[in-house]
Amino acid sequence: MLDSKRTAGVLRRVSWQRAYAMRLFLTDAVVIVVAVFGSHFFWFGFQAVDLAAREITGLRLGYTTVSVVLVIAWMIILDIFATRDHKVIGSGTLEYKRVADATIRLFGTFAIVAFLFKIELARGYFLTALPIGLVLLILSRWMWRQWLRKQQATGRFVSRAVLMGDRLKSAHVAATIQRTPGTGLHLVGALTRLGSANKGPVCGVPVVGGYDDLLQAVDATQADTVILTGADEIGPDDMRRVGWELEARGIELIVAPALTDVAGPRIHARPVAGLPLIHVSYPTLEGAKRVYKRTFDIVGSSLMIIVGSPVLIAVAIAVKRSGPGGILYRQVRIGRHGKSFGMLKFRSMVQDADDQLESLLDAQGTSDTPLFKVTNDPRITPVGKFIRKYSLDEVPQLFNVFFGEMSLVGPRPQRAAEVALYDDVAHRRLIMKPGMSGLWQVSGRSNLSWDDSIRLDLYYVENWSLTTDITILFRTVRAVVTPEGAV
Repeated sequence: MLDSKRTAGVLRRVSWQRAYAMRLFLTDAVVIVVAVFGSHFFWFGFQAVDLAAREITGLRLGYTTVSVVLVIAWMIILDIFATRDHKVIGSGTLEYKRVADATIRLFGTFAIVAFLFKIELARGYFLTALPIGLVLLILSRWMWRQWLRKQQATGRFVSRAVLMGDRLKSAHVAATIQRTPGTGLHLVGALTRLGSANKGPVCGVPVVGGYDDLLQAVDATQADTVILTGADEIGPDDMRRVGWELEARGIELIVAPALTDVAGPRIHARPVAGLPLIHVSYPTLEGAKRVYKRTFDIVGSSLMIIVGSPVLIAVAIAVKRSGPGGILYRQVRIGRHGKSFGMLKFRSMVQDADDQLESLLDAQGTSDTPLFKVTNDPRITPVGKFIRKYSLDEVPQLFNVFFGEMSLVGPRPQRAAEVALYDDVAHRRLIMKPGMSGLWQVSGRSNLSWDDSIRLDLYYVENWSLTTDITILFRTVRAVVTPEGAV
């Protein structure tokens, strides 16, 4: 009966979501079997090995049984933590976080059970199965996500959504969705208050009717999702009626609160007297979190300096032979709380390049705008062009990170003249150390406008987490390998 009311769009959405979840399920199963039994065979080979649990249970179990139980339990706990839920797959870090949480909880549970029942388990068996399985799970999810985004770029595996609310609020939601890749939402129409002042599309999305035309608009556009952006004309009773009507058709309802650039971990829903109140936590940048980030920076920069030392030496030799001037270039940038520091780079320009900057900016008419960039900069040497393309000129900043002047991930480090152009909002980005990489680098690098650069930096500052840093570093590697906008 319910299917008879569903639009073709709803049936299509349910079909691809189930198909994608099944792909994840099968891949998870293969990865877990490989990780568990790979660890099993690495430590014990093909021979049957028993483990003892005599003191309490009086049982004798083999590692083959343990491996089978571990595989089944791992698959179950991934399902319990909703790691294949369509609301978290495809974008953001929540999917990866759930996979990691489920895996760590599983192995913690096994360790507790082994301790309580005095089961003698080989530590190496678990210490290889856990990290290998977790890394392979996250890698497989990432690979499927890349595949999904390629499908979504062609119009497949997306949710067809209709916006419903005030024109201004709907325009803000539409602009945010359209500029963010990988949302999985295709906006096919907007419902707003009709009138002479509300003609024309909403941020490129056609207006398909007023608030009373919801069901007709859903049928006409074959939408499977409705996004409520808010309107004074839509009261609590109207919201409840809309929810009932959409539920009968299997259409998803999304309510977009008037919150800008606030990530999921800071949002907590709490029902009070039947009201779904949303609590927003303020960003925590001090205390334990700051210690975690600094520890991550010290360990990460140390390892990168050691591993990358051959690259450092090779680039230094190439820069030295490229022309007169020093190997390193120290540029004054503004760090945390407005404190200046000398940011290190391999020299990529001719000697005395800074003396030419003002005249070049005047020539292209951008001397009074932020992000002091010269188009087709003639000061860059051939070696400098190559090392800039692959961000090799920025490798010495690892020493800035090690000594605490920068972070591996953070807001874009900018010059004092650029900071002087900040408004009150932009100054908030200075409460964190600037980073070698950041959302700005993996989202377009120097192709970004000033407004987009500030928006991404503020989003990072407001929603920082260690998981986000790790994700950005992985995305940075891809941005460097396939560079766009590096100058």
